[in-house]
Amino acid sequence: MRQPLCLVSTCCNSSCFFRPKDWSKRREAAPLRQEQGGGTPGGVMERLATPLVAATAILALSAPVAYGQSISNGAALFQKACIGCHDMGGNLLQPGATLFMKDLQRNGVATEEGIYDITYYGKGRMPGFGERCTPRGQCTFGPRLQEDEIKLLAEFVKAQADRGWPKIESYGD
Repeated sequence: MRQPLCLVSTCCNSSCFFRPKDWSKRREAAPLRQEQGGGTPGGVMERLATPLVAATAILALSAPVAYGQSISNGAALFQKACIGCHDMGGNLLQPGATLFMKDLQRNGVATEEGIYDITYYGKGRMPGFGERCTPRGQCTFGPRLQEDEIKLLAEFVKAQADRGWPKIESYGD
């Protein structure tokens, strides 16, 4: 009977693969072939294949968790620092400068980098929130944000704009 090789994720599913019928014979023969000098790199690859597949699967399954956590952290920062003027992606002070994709594109800030720059340094009525924002009149008088926080905000705003600004609560906050 063939023995299953299962990869169990920490999420909600697992994947099982069946080993070839002669798996144990191949594994036993591989060290012998190497000792006799007639071994091939294939024997090494056979021994490494299972751990490599397992590691790849674990990394692939953990990436969405990191992205979701990033979005969640960005949403929390947005609610703390931005929602006063940009509730639901709008703009209370300057209606033509909303966070909807059409306005971001028109204003030349439709990328994460563009959103980062305007959040860090400010522009027009939008104050800058970066730690090294200058001149003084262009920057927020409130608490400054660290660079990694502004990056999270830029990722969040871009993701929201791409989706048409769904409710922030949909990210689990």
